[in-house]
Amino acid sequence: MLDWRRVIQDIPTFKKALAARGFSETQIAKVSAEIGALAEVRVKMQAVVNGLQSDRNKLSQKVGELMKERKKNEATSLIEQGKILGEKISVLEKDLAQVEDGFRAVLEVVPNLPHESVPLGKSTDDNRVVREWGTKREFSFSPQSHDELAAKNRLIDFDRGGKTSGARFTFLRAGLAQLERALVNFMLDVHRTKGYEEISVPYIVTEKTMYGTGQLPKFREDIFKVEGQDKFLIPTAEIPVTSFYSDEILREEALPRKFMAYSACFRSEAGSYGKDTKGLIRQHQFHKVELLNFTHPDSSLDALEAMTVDAENILRLLEIPFRTVLLCTGDMGQNSRKTYDIEVWLPGSIFESQGNKRGCYREISSCSDIGDYQARRAQIRFKEKGGKGTRFVHTLNGSGLAVGRTLVAVVENYQQADGTITVPKALVPYMNGQLAIEPLPAAVP
Repeated sequence: MLDWRRVIQDIPTFKKALAARGFSETQIAKVSAEIGALAEVRVKMQAVVNGLQSDRNKLSQKVGELMKERKKNEATSLIEQGKILGEKISVLEKDLAQVEDGFRAVLEVVPNLPHESVPLGKSTDDNRVVREWGTKREFSFSPQSHDELAAKNRLIDFDRGGKTSGARFTFLRAGLAQLERALVNFMLDVHRTKGYEEISVPYIVTEKTMYGTGQLPKFREDIFKVEGQDKFLIPTAEIPVTSFYSDEILREEALPRKFMAYSACFRSEAGSYGKDTKGLIRQHQFHKVELLNFTHPDSSLDALEAMTVDAENILRLLEIPFRTVLLCTGDMGQNSRKTYDIEVWLPGSIFESQGNKRGCYREISSCSDIGDYQARRAQIRFKEKGGKGTRFVHTLNGSGLAVGRTLVAVVENYQQADGTITVPKALVPYMNGQLAIEPLPAAVP
């Protein structure tokens, strides 16, 4: 959530940022007018409170003088007047709190403001490729997509997944199930060397937790709710890990705090029906290794660069080509002030937005600097060494990586003409020395 104080100090910059985020002129005018009206009311109320507090302070000073002069009766009368002023101040302070709640109600659905280094733009067409890595494999046969290979090698069972759980649920079988587990362990082991602390998270969280991380109220339709309870299934481990320090004050010297978490993720994917939903790419349940960083505000942009490289490193070690894209203002997520997407090369897949031809890039990780947007909502602060008061930490998150999509990338990039899948060298120790994944025999039911 944005700081309403900073917003009202520079409304023109706020309007410009909303326009860059894709808000219409009507939306910008409405939000700005609501904030302006609340600010005007608050200024008037605060002036009255300040005046009453000044009067009370003067009374208190006078009471002290009278008591020294042993004029107790006169002092008692002023004390009663001070109590009346105190009651008026208390009422007005409650009214001021309601005004601040009004700011919160307006700003809780307003996206984070983009950092100045983020390119202006409206869609993916305006994103900027900042680097590419790897050599795309040349096949002696026509490479297939992972879902086409699934029909051939019987290692992914979409039909039985649908039978047991409905659309967009799947079973992974035999060597592919083993490969998924190998990927998880490999990712965690690699990130551990970069200073991330492993943490195991709850899969169910409260509404307060969802609100504190910016999921509510904006994304309610995308979240699975536990019926009859104030609880939700997590759409990503980012939610519980970011909330780990909610309502706490950290020591400056404890920063940064870097975590990694493997979890299942649950998303309703509302609004995506009939759009790019084949295979494992867009599931209601999937697995991910998430990277989190709580850092000093002065370090968060550097931390974003480091986190992005850490996520890329998994693909480098797996020897799978990728490109890294800096998202434009109109394509970033609600919470982010700057985001890099890592897109992996899938030689057998077809992606409509990239020309309906075989071979495309697909997002496998999104690494974002959230600034203090989440920390303000979740009240995660730190006390500066030798300083007074507290500041909000900056939070960052990124996939390191999405496990299912990494599995897809391995299957498509390491597929062989006979349907087998070569195990990447980096994963062989995690596959008990197994060099290839064989199709399930037709005789196996």
